[in-house]
Amino acid sequence: MQRELVERARRGDHDAFAVLAAAAISRLDGAARLILHDHDQAKDAVQETLVRAWRDLRTLRDPDRFDAWLHRLLVNSCLNEAKRLRRHHFDVELDPPHTEGGAAIVVDRDELDRGFRRLGPEARAIVVLHHYLDIPMPEVALILGIPVGTSKSRLHRALIEMRASLEADARLGPDLANGGLA
Repeated sequence: MQRELVERARRGDHDAFAVLAAAAISRLDGAARLILHDHDQAKDAVQETLVRAWRDLRTLRDPDRFDAWLHRLLVNSCLNEAKRLRRHHFDVELDPPHTEGGAAIVVDRDELDRGFRRLGPEARAIVVLHHYLDIPMPEVALILGIPVGTSKSRLHRALIEMRASLEADARLGPDLANGGLA
């Protein structure tokens, strides 16, 4: 079904592309928010991704690789957006806890978010692709245009950096880890 939509969109069918975009937009937005940590930048990156996808869809050689190609466009748009603005303002959006022990979940999520924010956009991109979008490492490497070994080592370094941040925060205590804000 998706292959047929991609082929129709490649021939200029706006409706087919709209169906493809609608199916991917929430996944793209979620990934962009995680990579950029800024709602407005994420929206801009997703919009740029979809514009580029429509414009360059005819260059896609294998319609079955549409999702990987779209993720590659998204990562490139996110990295371009991060470079363009180079600002360090991050919005943290936490869902209210819905279960018993919800406070512990919020604390864990907040700690992970602080560690994640300390990563650069390139490191966040590889973590998002593999752990959030659940893309296997060989496909992550294809999306990023790097060898599989390089993608694995970058993911490994990003996770080590996050772990080090979390351990440093734990040694400082919650008040100092939050910048003195309790």
